[in-house]
Amino acid sequence: MDNNNHVDNEAYYNKVVNASLRIGFIALLLLLSYIILKPFIMLVVWSIIIAIGIYPLFLKLSKALGDKKKLASTIIVLIALILIIVPSVLMLSSTVESVQNLKENFEAGTLAVPPPSEDVAEWPVIGEPVYDIWSKASTDLETTLTDYSPQIKGYILKLLDSIAGLGGTVFLFIISIIIAGVLLLQADAAEKVTENVLRLLIGKDAKEITNLANLTVRSVVQGILGIAIIQSVAAGILMLAFGIPAAGLWALIVMFLAIVQLPPTIILLPIAIYGFSIMDTTTAIIFLILAMIVSVADTFLKPILLGRGVDIPMLVVLLGAIGGMIAFGILGLFVGAVVLAIAYKMFQALVDKNVWIK
Repeated sequence: MDNNNHVDNEAYYNKVVNASLRIGFIALLLLLSYIILKPFIMLVVWSIIIAIGIYPLFLKLSKALGDKKKLASTIIVLIALILIIVPSVLMLSSTVESVQNLKENFEAGTLAVPPPSEDVAEWPVIGEPVYDIWSKASTDLETTLTDYSPQIKGYILKLLDSIAGLGGTVFLFIISIIIAGVLLLQADAAEKVTENVLRLLIGKDAKEITNLANLTVRSVVQGILGIAIIQSVAAGILMLAFGIPAAGLWALIVMFLAIVQLPPTIILLPIAIYGFSIMDTTTAIIFLILAMIVSVADTFLKPILLGRGVDIPMLVVLLGAIGGMIAFGILGLFVGAVVLAIAYKMFQALVDKNVWIK
């Protein structure tokens, strides 16, 4: 009997050792893979999100071209690159030019600040202090710059960082779009792999979870991120056309506001008010009208782009966007919103017992 127990214990010990070695080996491979791929994780995740978001368009175009998937993917990538690169280059060059002109005018002593309108003082909360500082700067710019030199230096550094960050983000977008174009050609295989992984992790309901994740990604990409990009590009081109300084940075702020579901009017209205001090009345009114159209564009774009997507609470998108940006930079602004939205919908499915628990 003792010999049998000894044999059983030895066999059990061998199984434990073998299992531990296998688990340790797999864990080591995963850890090393993570360390190697860490610099590219956000880029790849964003590429996957883009691919999922534009997949319905890819299918329609491929079908229209006679099931030529490579041609359809190439066309989509080229159009996307043009829509990203051209406005970005224009807005970046405008921003850099504005900063250079500001520096040259300051060094030449010709920099002048137009006096503020009386309406500025009536702005809620910040109206009076902004009016006082603006008025002082318009009459005695040198003294104002001296008084606020620490704050100005801080803002200048942030401005330069923002310009560099904007250029880097455009580059990441270009790479992501190219990768997304390649992923579109492997969509069917990728979906099967995703289902197999989810089936390993959560069981038989992997298909439902995969469909839910796809719907969530498309809703956020098309109904939130897509509209935000459209509004920011439209706002940037508008400001560029009317000669607003640093159009690229203002467009970036507009995109952030649109992503977190805040009205771009918050930034476009003050710029439009500023426009009355640098443009003639008719031009400034035209700019104001166009700026308001851009601000409310989401009201008629959402029904077109969102379609039958799933509802995502504004707070989830807001927290995901801000948290993602803090953790991963500007690219995290997009990825964070999508990832948190997916997590929310999956958790909701778990709580409602509609998908995971049957």
